Amino acid sequence: MTVKLINPSTGLPLKKIKNELRDEAGATFPIVNGIPRLAPVDNYAESFGMQWNKFAATQLDRQRSGMTLSRDRFFTTTAWDPKDLSGLDILEVGSGAGRFSQAVLSNTEANLWSVDYSTAVDANQKNNGGIAPTRFHLFQCSVYEMPFPDGSFDRAFCLGVLQHTPNFSESVRSIIRKVRVGGEIVVDFYPITGFWTKLHAKYLLRPATKRLPKTTLLRLIERTARPLGSIARGLRAAGLGILTRFVPVADDRGFPRDLSPEEYREWLVLDTFDWYSPEFDQPQRVATVARMFEQHGAEVTFAGMLPGPGSSGAVVRGIRRR
Repeated sequence: MTVKLINPSTGLPLKKIKNELRDEAGATFPIVNGIPRLAPVDNYAESFGMQWNKFAATQLDRQRSGMTLSRDRFFTTTAWDPKDLSGLDILEVGSGAGRFSQAVLSNTEANLWSVDYSTAVDANQKNNGGIAPTRFHLFQCSVYEMPFPDGSFDRAFCLGVLQHTPNFSESVRSIIRKVRVGGEIVVDFYPITGFWTKLHAKYLLRPATKRLPKTTLLRLIERTARPLGSIARGLRAAGLGILTRFVPVADDRGFPRDLSPEEYREWLVLDTFDWYSPEFDQPQRVATVARMFEQHGAEVTFAGMLPGPGSSGAVVRGIRRR
């Protein structure tokens, strides 16, 4: 292990003893299915645990011959060269089922330290634990309480996650602190592009949908996703695409083009559930996130939109300077 482990509450070193991590004061954290667990069982990310364990393989590149959607999004968003990552310690915050974990492990020789607050870590372990076991280190923990000393990593990335955390700015600060001075941080997030951003079915309905039992919400989406998707496609075909923002189903334009009808339905249900189930969904202006980087000690090297299939669009990259 090239990165030390600490109790995030006290800073005391952690050692693996049988099936737990323990510090010298006697604090312990269980290791379950090979994954250290530093998060409570019930937390605000519970819906993501359900989501990614049910749809564990849906978005993985290796599930479809020739699919490179996750790999392309990762390397386009980060602008990293795979050859430059060899031997580096990279922090991934919010891994979900591991679509980007796989992109790193399969295309680079980096050491990946991946965290997620939810039980999605179990799906990630199942999907990627066998790719490069000596380079893959997985933890269940909060972005605010990661078990690593500050300055531990050469680079860090957080894709598709920050808008779902309780405090966007503190999340950015926590990630930046874990990177060494001179190291790079890359995040993407849902953008605010104008007052109309939240004039959208997702944000109009979320106050109700996020309070529904997750199994009830999923069943409702499973029953309605296909007909609602047909309505949205019909509106776009008729030149009325602007109205699709009021159709309560995910946008399918970033999906792989050769999905079977059943695969298409699975992608549509997954993305729609991802819209309506999270406790938090806080889009941000690009300039606001760039200021967060600067406030928390990182020099911004890029802040803008990167439109493309499967991308959230808004990206900020920076280098830690203090």
